[in-house]
Amino acid sequence: MSKKVLAIYYSQSGQLGEIIDNITEPLINAGIAVEKVRIKPVNDYAFPWTGERFYDVMPDCVLGVPIELEPIVLKENAYDLIILGYQSWFLSPSIPSNSLLQHPSLKAVLKDTPVVTVTGARNMWLNAFVGIKKLLREASANHVGNIALIDEHLNPLSYFTIFHWLLGGKKTRLWGIFPFPGVADEDIRRSKFFGETILPFLTAGKWDGMQEKLITQKAVAYNYSLMILEAKAGPQYIGWANKANSSKHRKRVLSVFKYYLHVALFVGAPILLLIDAILIRPFSSQKVKKLKQNYLNLN
Repeated sequence: MSKKVLAIYYSQSGQLGEIIDNITEPLINAGIAVEKVRIKPVNDYAFPWTGERFYDVMPDCVLGVPIELEPIVLKENAYDLIILGYQSWFLSPSIPSNSLLQHPSLKAVLKDTPVVTVTGARNMWLNAFVGIKKLLREASANHVGNIALIDEHLNPLSYFTIFHWLLGGKKTRLWGIFPFPGVADEDIRRSKFFGETILPFLTAGKWDGMQEKLITQKAVAYNYSLMILEAKAGPQYIGWANKANSSKHRKRVLSVFKYYLHVALFVGAPILLLIDAILIRPFSSQKVKKLKQNYLNLN
């Protein structure tokens, strides 16, 4: 009997859909029955974004407030593998991704089912991954693999290029000289190799060693500096989200938050990383190892 795979995800720009298509291509070619479902919120998020709308979703995203999704109709009651695509918004699972993992239709098939998580991010995806792991645990899913593709360019550089894409709607070079935004096309095409890696484990129904093999293929991009920034920024975002949602002047708070991000990126981050390099990292190898494990381990 053919194995059955559900590839379910949300995507505004279509980038994550391309990644999912490449990962599942080897499975389909091998005769695996792959059901692809692109979810849609009842009140979808228009792409490209407007600046105001982009920052307006921050509080509910960070605080994990779900939204209503269009009905999710699945062909099967059970699957041999679920490939779950998600995004990171404001260092958290995107609102549609968070809502999907709380949706009864998906939770019904997640229980005890092997799950491979897939994301395509600018670069900061670790905190969102921790949130996804928590939601999978609550659904009693069997988290067997993770693939995280990112924009490999420098953090400040990708900050400008991603906003060029998000607000302009086109994956083009800013001013014709900046790099292309998002995950590189070459990396998207390369993701089909991850599908080839998944295939024998899926066929055997045994998952031990798969994530280690994916890591050797660079399916997960890890950056120490970005890990430190995310660890420090996560609690800050929660504070801003609570403040915005409880304030009578929500728009004003979010406007200040926008400028906070600019200062944090271009002033605060370099200072923090310099202090860490001199005073913390050389003397905290065990703490760093524990932090890395918290972010990268599946369980």
